Amino acid sequence: MTVCILGAGAFGTALAVALSDRHDVRLWGRDGAALREMAQSRKSPRLPDVTLVENITVTCDAKMALQGADFILSAIPLQATHAALSELVPLFAGQPLIGCSKGVDLTTGLGGYSVLRSVYVAGPSGLLTGPSFAADIAGGLPTALTLAAAAQEDAGAWQAALSTETLRLYTSSDPIGAELGGALKNVIAIACGATIGAGLGQSARAALITRGQAEIMRYAVKLGAQPETLAGLSGFGDLCLTCTSQKSRNYQFGLALGRGQAFDKAVTVEGRATALALLPIMERLDIDMPITKAVAGLCSGAITVSQALAALMARPLRKEL
Repeated sequence: MTVCILGAGAFGTALAVALSDRHDVRLWGRDGAALREMAQSRKSPRLPDVTLVENITVTCDAKMALQGADFILSAIPLQATHAALSELVPLFAGQPLIGCSKGVDLTTGLGGYSVLRSVYVAGPSGLLTGPSFAADIAGGLPTALTLAAAAQEDAGAWQAALSTETLRLYTSSDPIGAELGGALKNVIAIACGATIGAGLGQSARAALITRGQAEIMRYAVKLGAQPETLAGLSGFGDLCLTCTSQKSRNYQFGLALGRGQAFDKAVTVEGRATALALLPIMERLDIDMPITKAVAGLCSGAITVSQALAALMARPLRKEL
C-alpha cells in the first residue's frame, strides 16, 4: 500500500520510517528547503541517527503526496491542524484520515480526533495515540499504541494494515476517550516536571500522577469517554511515560519551570496550550481539576511553583475515591 504522512517533524518522520517496512511512504511538509535537504541527505534534523530508506518519498507537493494514497496520517502539530487540513482536504479522495497529534485546540476546544472530524466530515477518520517517543519508533524499539475509530470494523482493518513487527496497534471504538487521554496527560507531565525541577521529590510526583489520572477521568467521562479507555495505552500508559521521562518535551518544560530556567520557545509544548484551552471548558462544565488549573497558572505566569504547591496542599481533606 501507499501511506501519506502529513507533517515531517520528528513523529511524522518516525512513523514514515516504521511504516516503510511494509508500505511505500510519502512524507509531506511545508518547508521546501528543509525537505529538499532531507530528500538529498536521507537524514532528518529531528532524528539524526535515522536514515530514510528509498521507499520514503519526501516532498512539499501535497497533490503528489496524496494522489493514490491508501491511508493519510496527520502528524501536523495540533494547533496548526485545522488550518492545514482545511487547505488539504479538497485533495483527499475518500481515504481514511488518521490523526497522530495530541492536545486541545485553543480556538475550538476540540481534541485531535474531533478536529479531524470537524474538517473531514464526509470521510472515515480515526486516531493513533499512546505511549511513544519518536526516537523509539524510528529506532525500531517495540511500541504499542491505540488505534481508535468510531466504527470498530474500520479500526480492525486499519490495525491489520498499519501494524509492523515493532509497532503493535490495539483497537478502540472510543476515539473521544483516546484523544482526551493523550491530550490531558501532557498537562500532568508539566506538573510532574515542575515538581522534580523544584526539588519536591518523587513521592510528590507519584501523587501528581495518581491525582492527575483522577482529573483526566473526571473530565473525559464528562465529555462522553468510556472509563476503561483511560486505563489503557492512550490514558494511563501515556501518562506514565510522559510524566517520568526527560525525553518528554512537556516534562522538560515543567523541569525548566520548577528550576526557574528559560525554555526554548521553538520547541512545541502541547501541554501548555492544552492547559490554557481547558480552563474555560472545565469552568463552564463545573469539573474539579486543581492540577490543571495550577499548570495553566504556571504557564501563563500568574503563579509560581511554590504558590501552586501551597494551593494544592491547602485543599480540603477528602476521601480518595
